[in-house]
Amino acid sequence: MSFPYRLVATDLDGTLLRGDGTVSSRTRDAIRAATDTGALHLVVTGRNVPWTIPILDELGYTGLAVCGQGGQLYHAGERRLLTSVTLDRRLAAAALTEIGRMTGPLALAASRDGLAGEVVTTRDFLVIDGGLPVLRTDDPAEILAEPVAKVYLQHPELDDDALAKAAREAAGHLVDVVMAGEGVVELLPAGLTKATGLSLAARRLGVTARETIAFGDMPNDVPMFRWAAWGVAMADAHPELREVADEVTASNDEDGIAVVLDRLRSGATTAVLD
Repeated sequence: MSFPYRLVATDLDGTLLRGDGTVSSRTRDAIRAATDTGALHLVVTGRNVPWTIPILDELGYTGLAVCGQGGQLYHAGERRLLTSVTLDRRLAAAALTEIGRMTGPLALAASRDGLAGEVVTTRDFLVIDGGLPVLRTDDPAEILAEPVAKVYLQHPELDDDALAKAAREAAGHLVDVVMAGEGVVELLPAGLTKATGLSLAARRLGVTARETIAFGDMPNDVPMFRWAAWGVAMADAHPELREVADEVTASNDEDGIAVVLDRLRSGATTAVLD
């Protein structure tokens, strides 16, 4: 039986990448076997392009990649940024003011626009991903001093879910708010989601939503699951994503992607793990 999907869309952190930041040989082999049947593999990540490039290079990835929560479309083979959406800085500033009124002081960071876009943070911001150096500042105004793709929020007391909820309540009319990982609550341009970038990439590739299977682990993957024909959550995925998933597979450290791809290539019926 041939592989039933033409496009395999995978998140990176917590999904394709194991806890140590690597991709297992089994998962690499499973993706290669799927692409050997004619399917395409598309990375769809919340990371902005500069934070994604080292991973793509290590994978030998040369196709399109959807980055920045759907706001950036990057051609890895050509090392070229094809599209990039920036956050309106006036709206972002207003949103931060409204959120701060509700939550109190926030630690802030931002990913600046472009292929070499720096990550700039206030001194109290805890950098979760140490993949690239960041620019630390004592002046919060520096966060929005240049065009940015997104703004990150942290709070000394509120957990990620509570902070995301408060941010939506305070500023959801100005920006979109997503929780993309541990310690990562983001402000994005209104209406921007991973599905935005995924659908754009799919059109360029000549693939439809009905031909797409998607893998993810966090609430920012919800729109991608709703767009794709089949959404597969990792075993330790956030409850919000598990609620909309068509299937739950093994964890990223247990080759959850490979488990599903190998089963589909064998022609076996879909199994739900829980």
